[in-house]
Amino acid sequence: MQSNNQGGNQAKRSSSRGFASMDPQRQREIASEGGRAAHERGTAHEFTSEEAREAGRKGGQARAENRSARQRAAAQAPTSSDDGGDSGSNRSNASDR
Repeated sequence: MQSNNQGGNQAKRSSSRGFASMDPQRQREIASEGGRAAHERGTAHEFTSEEAREAGRKGGQARAENRSARQRAAAQAPTSSDDGGDSGSNRSNASDR
């Protein structure tokens, strides 16, 4: 027993309009048409090996910087074992005396 949502695919969508609500296959067809048209007009960008190398270098630098920042933050943040670990052992030693 199906409702008006065409096989249940549209049940989670709020609207049946727009590119995002289209079938993924239809989205690929439209995107492919745009790519072909850009190449025919000569406006499509194609990376040279030098441009690709530069883009990869920049991406690697950004990733390394992000990783370093995360490591610095983790080193500065107290761990759960540091929170009150010594005070608990002092209390047990005090009660043993």
